[in-house]
Amino acid sequence: MVVTAVPAERDAVAVACAPAGIDVLAAGAGPAAAAARTAVALERGSARGRPYGLVISAGIGGGFAPLAPVGSVAVASEITAADLGAETPAGPEPFASVAELGFGTTVHLPPEALSRAVAEAAGAALGPVLTVSTATGTAERAALLARRHPGALAEAMEGFGVAEAAAACGGVPVLEVRAVSNAVGPRDRAAWRFAEALDALTAAFGRIVPVLDGWRDLDRLRQ
Repeated sequence: MVVTAVPAERDAVAVACAPAGIDVLAAGAGPAAAAARTAVALERGSARGRPYGLVISAGIGGGFAPLAPVGSVAVASEITAADLGAETPAGPEPFASVAELGFGTTVHLPPEALSRAVAEAAGAALGPVLTVSTATGTAERAALLARRHPGALAEAMEGFGVAEAAAACGGVPVLEVRAVSNAVGPRDRAAWRFAEALDALTAAFGRIVPVLDGWRDLDRLRQ
């Protein structure tokens, strides 16, 4: 199953996924909506006797220059909740993650071999993809996130929610694929390239789907 935020992303992915029998769900924007609706879909699949063996969070997102320029594609080596935690007045960073606070996890790791194979097939960069609840709108915030998460390629708003649902529903393997529509930094709608990013997403999944057909074995997916 592929989970997107909005119908435009769903339709871009479905061009390649629907003919291959891969379900595509537009779950809504943000990690909460993504987690809730992904969990419902996973449970319904299990109840029908057709459990999902893989969940992919997909869509467009912001890219960290120069690692992920506009129009490029990023595949997550790790899916990280970048702003889930607490502000703190002490230490070198004024922020402590939920994991650092001892309340849970902030990182999910996709299957390494599969994520690498998907990135190679799509001609995509492979690296951390951040999940944020508020999209970055300043250069200062972009620099802060890049410093906290070295090598981060992109930010979006749903990946960690999808990964949390997959983990809660039996540990279903998860991937994240993002086409870059804008640079992470100052909010400039005139510079956004939604159409180009959606086209890049469609093209990427056209190359990714054949890879997924070779990874149907759940034991291999869980490696």
